[in-house]
Amino acid sequence: MSPLSVLLIYFIAINAVSFVQMGYDKSLAVEGKRRVPEKRLFWFAAAGGAAGTWAGMQFWRHKTKHASFVYGIPALFILNVLGYGWIFTLL
Repeated sequence: MSPLSVLLIYFIAINAVSFVQMGYDKSLAVEGKRRVPEKRLFWFAAAGGAAGTWAGMQFWRHKTKHASFVYGIPALFILNVLGYGWIFTLL
């Protein structure tokens, strides 16, 4: 398996997990149950899943009024793009 394939699989997986995690947290919030820690949501976004987190925020209308998410996730998205771009140049 080529390094580019590994990077693509990682990108898809981390963003899928991030997207689902936002939906899961939203469902827990609606049910009034114990939630996914915000720190975990941010860690997944910082680890390359900011696109999935951002998409999940919009799709489920979740965390869209929290300034830390409204500004933090797009900032992490930009860092993710730069990071993926840098890794891509190394391949």
